[in-house]
Amino acid sequence: MSITATGAPPALPARRVRHQVREALALMAFSATTSLVLAGAAVLLLGLGRQG
Repeated sequence: MSITATGAPPALPARRVRHQVREALALMAFSATTSLVLAGAAVLLLGLGRQG
């Protein structure tokens, strides 16, 4: 068994600010949608619980 030195991994290209902004906006949209769905489900379940 021999141990050989491997070269450094290739450097990743620099991320542009617009890519980071796009990802941040996508995350905020996903978070807002998830919050609205969960809040709507809670309101629906609480409303059904009061009727029954």
